[in-house]
Amino acid sequence: MTQLTIDSEQLDQLILQRLPMLMRQNPQIQGLILDLARQNFAERKETDDRFYQLLGELRRDREEQSRKWQEYTQEQNRKWEEQNRKWEEQNRKWEEYNQEQNRKWDEQNCKWEEYNQEQNRKWDEQNCKWEEQNRKWEEYAQEQHLQWDEQNRKWEDAKREFDRMHEAIMAIAKKHDRSITALGARWEIKSESSFRNALVGILEKSFDVQVLNITDYDDEGVVFGRPDQIELDVIIKNGLLIICEIKSSISRSDMYTFERKVRFYEKHHQRQANRILVISPMVEAKAEQIAEKLGIEVYSDSMEVKEL
Repeated sequence: MTQLTIDSEQLDQLILQRLPMLMRQNPQIQGLILDLARQNFAERKETDDRFYQLLGELRRDREEQSRKWQEYTQEQNRKWEEQNRKWEEQNRKWEEYNQEQNRKWDEQNCKWEEYNQEQNRKWDEQNCKWEEQNRKWEEYAQEQHLQWDEQNRKWEDAKREFDRMHEAIMAIAKKHDRSITALGARWEIKSESSFRNALVGILEKSFDVQVLNITDYDDEGVVFGRPDQIELDVIIKNGLLIICEIKSSISRSDMYTFERKVRFYEKHHQRQANRILVISPMVEAKAEQIAEKLGIEVYSDSMEVKEL
């Protein structure tokens, strides 16, 4: 009989190959394997109970987690709803505020538009008035310009006529000065009266002027400080009024008296004198200063006449 020799490795391989079939065919081997397995592994029932226990714990954990998640979700939803409600309330208030502001702006714009229209209307009305006023002023200026031109022409004519009259008067005065003085000494008459009469005749006949000897009564005593009779020589030519004082000599007090007589005449007759003249061969130096201050023209010689 031949003896077989099997090493441990071959034996292990053989057992692994035969073990499944032996476990199915031999109950003892099955029992032995189970006893060995119980030492390291739980039984099926115990394993199932543990598995179902784990599943139950997992299910409870999942349900708890689901409940917490649902509560968290509900809380978050509630917070979001609350936040949305606040946002909606804020948006509503903001919308109301915008609407109110828009209404106020529309009202302000309406008022501003009405104000602008009113201001534009006033400006248009004012411009119309200015244009009308400017038109009237231009017409008035043109009319005044024409009147001034006409007046200047008349003044030039009157000035030339007066200069011619003055030269003739001064020539006559110079010519008859000695004669009048001699006649006055011989016949004891005043040179003023003689010279005045001669002047009146010459002016009225040669120069077509009207010479008037005005006699008024100063009942208020303006001229002499008491009521008295006032005499003035007045020359009228084409509306030109000239008041003269013809004397053989003029003093400082005579010049003041003549100026008061002129102002009395202007006030009494409501007419302004164009020129005020003093004709005298003898005028005091102080009287000439007073005449210049009072605007009185003084002529003592034809050579001293200044053109105006």
